[in-house]
Amino acid sequence: MAGGAQEFVEADNAEAIITRIEHKSRKIESLLKQSRPVEALKTALEGAPPKTRDERCKSATWIVVHRAIMAIKDVDGMFSSLDPEYYDILMKYLYRGLSTGDRPTCDQCLRIHEKLTEKAGLGCILRCLADTVNTV
Repeated sequence: MAGGAQEFVEADNAEAIITRIEHKSRKIESLLKQSRPVEALKTALEGAPPKTRDERCKSATWIVVHRAIMAIKDVDGMFSSLDPEYYDILMKYLYRGLSTGDRPTCDQCLRIHEKLTEKAGLGCILRCLADTVNTV
């Protein structure tokens, strides 16, 4: 178990992670201004969740992913260009979104969840729930 713990970044490196997340956030905003929400979502999901237990990093990453999720208007179209490698991590963030209790966020997460489950199958849900190491 100790080997797995070493993969996580120590708290003193959290500032470096926050800086990377801020850079990612600017890139996502730029993609959204260019009406490229799927590219923004891909960018948000790349490298997520951060390999840290620092809640500031997890929250900052959620804010970035949330922004991208909420910008998706054509859910069916999203899956035509979203690679399957993103499905499991997207599912984790959808559950995080549902846990907020915020009505617009929950509505969007449920719309995407339905299509993601159709596309990726129940295995995606099971992998998401069984993965207790990569928490979002």
